[in-house]
Amino acid sequence: MPLLPAEPCCFPAELFVGPDPSDGSVWWVLHAKPRTEKAIARSLFKDGVSFFLPVYEQSRTVRNRVQKSHLPLFPGYLFLRAGEEGRLRALETNQIAHCLPVKDQSQLRSELEAVYRVMISGSPIGPQARLAPGTLVTITKGPLEGLKGKILRRGNQLTFVLEVHMLSQGVSVEIESWMVEALPQEESQPAV
Repeated sequence: MPLLPAEPCCFPAELFVGPDPSDGSVWWVLHAKPRTEKAIARSLFKDGVSFFLPVYEQSRTVRNRVQKSHLPLFPGYLFLRAGEEGRLRALETNQIAHCLPVKDQSQLRSELEAVYRVMISGSPIGPQARLAPGTLVTITKGPLEGLKGKILRRGNQLTFVLEVHMLSQGVSVEIESWMVEALPQEESQPAV
């Protein structure tokens, strides 16, 4: 069975280039009906509505053949950048369970931009559900330089975790210890 090519996960391609436009569009979190994230993304792409569907590549062996698929990093969720008309187009797909407004637009944008940077870095990534407390660090070297997140240790491997606070989920990527530096106490404390 031939593998399907990867579909666009970010539209437009320059969604995270420069600041958000001041055209009245805002970020929305779309809670999709089960297993409909890609169908919604296809519909939004066809209609020219800006969206971000973070995905990761999963490989598995079936009958001695390696099969690769692209799965949502946050199952059941995708992110819409649109005004009221774009939100209504998304709802017209009849595949949205809830359309969640975003209170802190800039925080969600920066978290999604960090997730996008990790996705396009070429490093193997995967979902990280229900994050556990860890040391807050910043990446100082490599293609992910400047990103801030938590570090977790799994056996001998270090894993860098970017959190999307609104979903209480994140994205993990394996890194080397020489790539990170612990954040000073003032930066690691959450703002009240």
